[in-house]
Amino acid sequence: MKSTMRDLYRGRIIPWERRASHNREQLETLHKLEDEERYFMQKLSPEDYQRFQMFMSLHTQMMDIEEEDVFSYGFSLGVLLMTDVAKEAEVIVNE
Repeated sequence: MKSTMRDLYRGRIIPWERRASHNREQLETLHKLEDEERYFMQKLSPEDYQRFQMFMSLHTQMMDIEEEDVFSYGFSLGVLLMTDVAKEAEVIVNE
């Protein structure tokens, strides 16, 4: 029987890594982002482009921090839900 807990412990599940889902909406958005970046590369001075790259890097860092917080919150909420389910099951079993 497969155990998520054991897979997590053994490193077969790495929460911060995700498989690319390659859905059409994501691919279209990615292409639009790339087009916009090319636009700015052509319009901005080299110094301004460097600042834009720094901005993008900081934005990515912030997104990573937010994703970690969301993961932690979601995981904690899932544990709380399972605790409630276990309590309800105990009541049903003991009746």
